Amino acid sequence: MSGQINRREFLELTAGSAMCFAGAGLFAGSARAAGTKLISPGCRRSKVKVARIYMGTKGGLWPKPKLNFQEEIGFYNKQFAKLGTEMADVDFAVDSLVTSPGEVKQIKDKLKDIDGILVIHLSMGVGPVLSEILSAGKPTAVFATPYSGHEWSSWGDLQKQPTGAKMECFLTSDYSQLATAIRPFRAIHHLREAKILNVTTQSFKPYADQMKAKFGTEMKPINLDAVVKAYNAISDEDAKAETERWIKGAEAVIEPGRNDIYKSCKLALAFENMLAAEDATVLTVDCYGTMWDKTIKLPAYPCVGFCRLNDMGLGGICESDLRSAMTHILLQGLTGKPGFISDPTVDESTDSIILAHCMSSRKMEGPNGPQSPYKLRTVHEREDGVTPQSQMRKGQKVTQAILIGTDLVLYFTGEIIDTPVGMEFDRGCRTKITVKVDGDVTTLWKNWSNGLHRQTVYGNVAKELGQFCRYMGVKMVDEAAKA
Repeated sequence: MSGQINRREFLELTAGSAMCFAGAGLFAGSARAAGTKLISPGCRRSKVKVARIYMGTKGGLWPKPKLNFQEEIGFYNKQFAKLGTEMADVDFAVDSLVTSPGEVKQIKDKLKDIDGILVIHLSMGVGPVLSEILSAGKPTAVFATPYSGHEWSSWGDLQKQPTGAKMECFLTSDYSQLATAIRPFRAIHHLREAKILNVTTQSFKPYADQMKAKFGTEMKPINLDAVVKAYNAISDEDAKAETERWIKGAEAVIEPGRNDIYKSCKLALAFENMLAAEDATVLTVDCYGTMWDKTIKLPAYPCVGFCRLNDMGLGGICESDLRSAMTHILLQGLTGKPGFISDPTVDESTDSIILAHCMSSRKMEGPNGPQSPYKLRTVHEREDGVTPQSQMRKGQKVTQAILIGTDLVLYFTGEIIDTPVGMEFDRGCRTKITVKVDGDVTTLWKNWSNGLHRQTVYGNVAKELGQFCRYMGVKMVDEAAKA
């Protein structure tokens, strides 16, 4: 199978599965910018490259003597087929049965360019074989069902050794975990292929160089002239059509006038064209800084444009927050869902943290998921512009995280217990969720560091995030965990 993926293949993917989205499915119900070929972060050029290695020995007594490897592989092929589109963006660039360290050495050169290795443990006696696989130094997930062998008893110690530092293990009879095992590989792939546009006059080269060196992510500065040119290139017809969609889709339009909504929608379409022109997938704007002073000004507030990109499976990030942009790509790679940037405030009486921001996504389940109700409001602190006030889902488990530098992820998990809306909650930013913290909120605020912004994504993905961190040599700290 080729590692390249064409546009038609992408159109067949669904949001809850392959986590790469493109084409008409993303833009249903919205005015498309002309000629766009946007694909979500990490999927611009190629599929996720995985080495699928079946590992066994001919003399192994477990799970049974005279095990038929081809029958076992045929069984696993059926399990992978059941996963359907969850594997649609995966290229098993190496797909081999190995029964000795020598056979591993024969395929070692093919492992150089892959994102990760999925090892399927078939029989007992594979210690030397696994050691040879791990010597390739690639992120490696070992999938072992009960009765496959006794090697699991040494893997905990092996993980503590240099050769096992990039090994994660799945000891389970749940074959859906084969897809889970690949998700960190997908995040690695997404970060390496993603390109972030940063609309600012500030220099960020040192940070960009660090991210490029560690994760492969590209960042490019964009000036105001490029934004204005893209804005002016959007036709009045397309901007009006997009305006009508946003107004008709809203539960209510509270403060903004139609002209402000029109300008915001026109800028939203311009953002899409800018990403397409640069073969980029994430855009951030210094909207509280160099793009909104007395001499340099955007044509409109960017919040609708950010929300729209997030709804599409791309990335719209406010305030030139490159750390949040990186975290957005990471979490989207793990889940296929956008992050919600927030400024938090704490309520110890309910052991909760309130996450608020004037920029959100209406599709926190991903681009083909349900759309949450929203109102069109002004940006709260400015009392100007347009932003969607989105209402998220109570009872939803969430993970909040931020990537600090190249070697630290701060995170916590919790559950949405309230989504304050209405004029009686007209304090703070427009979109708000109250999250009851798993752990202790007092510990969380006392441990808080590195600024306000974090990214929140639907689902408890602490396990998958931890696997990514292990593979990439990143320390992961639960800010809400009591010592």
